[in-house]
Amino acid sequence: MDKNRNSRRNFLKMAAACSASLALNGCGSLMYSKPGKKPNVLFIYSDDQTYQAIGAFGSQVQTPNLDRLASNGTTFTHAYNQGAWHGAVCVASRTMLNTGRFLWNARSIENELGQEVEGGRFWSQYMKSSGYDTYFSGKWHVKRVKPESVFDTVKNVRPGMPGTTKASYNRPVEGKPDAWSPYDKKLGGFWKGGKHWSEVLGDDGVEFLTQAKQSDNPFFMYLAFNAPHDPRQSPKEYVDKYPIEDVELPKSFAAEYPYKDDIGCSKKLRDEKLAPFPRTEYSIKVHRQEYYAIITHMDAQVGRILDALEKQGLADNTYVFFTSDHGLAVGSHGLVGKQNMYDHSMRVPLMVTGPGVEKNKRIDTPVYLQDIMPTTLELCGVQKPEQVQFKSLPGVIRGKNFKPYDGIYGGYKDLQRMISKDGYKLILYPKIGKARLYDLSKDPFETNDLAGNKKYSKRIKSLLKDLIELQKQTSDPINLRDIYSELLG
Repeated sequence: MDKNRNSRRNFLKMAAACSASLALNGCGSLMYSKPGKKPNVLFIYSDDQTYQAIGAFGSQVQTPNLDRLASNGTTFTHAYNQGAWHGAVCVASRTMLNTGRFLWNARSIENELGQEVEGGRFWSQYMKSSGYDTYFSGKWHVKRVKPESVFDTVKNVRPGMPGTTKASYNRPVEGKPDAWSPYDKKLGGFWKGGKHWSEVLGDDGVEFLTQAKQSDNPFFMYLAFNAPHDPRQSPKEYVDKYPIEDVELPKSFAAEYPYKDDIGCSKKLRDEKLAPFPRTEYSIKVHRQEYYAIITHMDAQVGRILDALEKQGLADNTYVFFTSDHGLAVGSHGLVGKQNMYDHSMRVPLMVTGPGVEKNKRIDTPVYLQDIMPTTLELCGVQKPEQVQFKSLPGVIRGKNFKPYDGIYGGYKDLQRMISKDGYKLILYPKIGKARLYDLSKDPFETNDLAGNKKYSKRIKSLLKDLIELQKQTSDPINLRDIYSELLG
């Protein structure tokens, strides 16, 4: 009797494992390395890193370890953030990521996130309820929610940005002394506490992986760098990797953006105050030098974490996701911050490695970075919650002919809107009734505005109609139909 009962119990366990594997893996190309054992998830998040800042994709920035992820896995070359409802774009991005809701729906619950926690509706809570040990360290920046309330283990919670000083703004001015130095530890910022925050996060990642090795449970690890957010500080040897005379200007460099005051990117915006107005080639080269240096320094810490994953024997059964919360202009289009609809600020790196993920593969299907949340849930056997609007991507990773979105939506406050679709991008500035159109296939750096060309009036009308449809999905409160009635005809 006991023998039959045990045989039946073992049979049911095997059947459940096989069913889960088939449900998750479809054709079987994404599979756990050990039958019946759930995969681990290591999520690594940077801050303010444009998609252009990965060495493997032609950038000047040196990122050997991020390049390593790209060669060992699959890269989504067109991953986007949807935008923000205030200047701290990172808050909106992280709220969308952790709740799974589109932009304006995420905003609507920002003051009620405590209820989300009580209902167990955060990303990490879904993982925990599925048997995962959950770990967090780094930048959190989700309002009114402490990471301790949604993770099992928490270490070194960081604020939205390191403390800064007056000397780090409106600089540098060519020919004048610069009071700011990225490697002067007396200036605080990333150096506060005696050790650079990126290095501390590297330490935490290595320590967590050692702990995870001791547990029988799978793990979900969320490691969030503050780098390369300003103040862009790193050790001198990293800054020295980028001699100022070798730093290239962005393709869309401009001394000033003509509509900056009308779209919320005036001299009053904190991010835009970092460099002098008008922008000079020298000041932008220095800012990019420091931007590249802190990314390369962060990359070294990513390498330490990946090495620890392999050393602990966990790599074969771990999905590693790397992305950033949004991009950054750093001189492109005469802008310095991320509060705009251009690709340098909306588009981010997104790479995934793990069991069954094809190596050295690039996918140009447009997605959102927040799709990582439902993707990990599916990979780990968690049913997608009803309120999660972002899409799961295993089908895309497997090479299926699946297009998650009809178009990519973007919005910033009530000042900017965007749609990217079929190789074109339409940007709207509702307060002044302005439209800008770019052919991304011919003009990837968005330097040639086609909106004034009558040849493209039908294209603009079509994109505007599609954008209005996307507004419904995000609960966008702006009435573009009335503002741009002339374009609609």
